Amino acid sequence: MNEQARTGLVQQAYQNIGRGDLQSLLNLLADDVQWQLPDMENVPFAGKWQGHEGVRRFFAAVGAAQDVVEFEPLEFIAQGDQVVVIGHFIMRIKATNRDVGSDWAHVWSFKGGKIIRFREYVDTAVVSKAHTAARTAPKTG
Repeated sequence: MNEQARTGLVQQAYQNIGRGDLQSLLNLLADDVQWQLPDMENVPFAGKWQGHEGVRRFFAAVGAAQDVVEFEPLEFIAQGDQVVVIGHFIMRIKATNRDVGSDWAHVWSFKGGKIIRFREYVDTAVVSKAHTAARTAPKTG
């Protein structure tokens, strides 16, 4: 599989995610895929997820925690067995009713025509803050 074909599979993965077609996404992933976001305080879907069942649980957690306002992959860069995608998102956090936006980078790794690893890089401080419920000072007096 060449770099153009890998880029096409990543574009297909984003289309599947956008349509909510999880099964078609899973068909592109190796059975033991590693799905990873940075650790972020109060973000229920942060961290590492393993295999198809882990990816299912990841997307369930994402759907329970936030709604997509905007999600746009902007640039696709393929080299060797990896495709790097640069993009931007705005999400509405359900627990706090806050919108959060960030630029992001996704690194998709391939082996044998399947996606074996997904890693996201994002502004962790901004995302964590949006997921953190507002704290109110106790009333005195």
